[in-house]
Amino acid sequence: MALAFAGFVTFLYSAPKLPQTVFKELKHIAFGKTVFLAFVWMFVTTMLPIFVADKPLKTPYLLFACSRFFLIYAICIIFDYKDRADDKNEGIRSMITYFNERGINTLFYISLLLFAASSFGLYWFGYPLSSIIILLLPGIVVAALYNYAKKQFSDYLYYFVLDGMMMLSGLIMLIFRI
Repeated sequence: MALAFAGFVTFLYSAPKLPQTVFKELKHIAFGKTVFLAFVWMFVTTMLPIFVADKPLKTPYLLFACSRFFLIYAICIIFDYKDRADDKNEGIRSMITYFNERGINTLFYISLLLFAASSFGLYWFGYPLSSIIILLLPGIVVAALYNYAKKQFSDYLYYFVLDGMMMLSGLIMLIFRI
């Protein structure tokens, strides 16, 4: 069921790009496409492994999933910012095409604030502060790069550095066996 759900949500995200008229019309109402994308990334990388391992859902797992969602969402906001002129021309609606600069900045920083809050929440469930700091590192880097990334649309910055932030914590924990 979890795999089917992930596949269905992925289809909904991709459907507006299909050539059939019924699917093309979705791009005009798909206001939450970035939320969908961030949710799919979070679900496949955090929740799906929990479901596949047949583990019961616990609050720390949900906090971690929230943490990952809001980090990925902040990264997606930057990607959408880069593509917003093209999205407007194609009639693709999203919060990034709808909001002005201040609104986009507010959305970005609220996402990072919720990312930090859900990451810090793990402390009350016995997670060591060192692990929480490692979880927070990508958000710190993303925040530091935000203004630069809104002006520099280099593929290296976007597809290696920003996308790489989604796996930075895991790599650090793997390397140092944390």
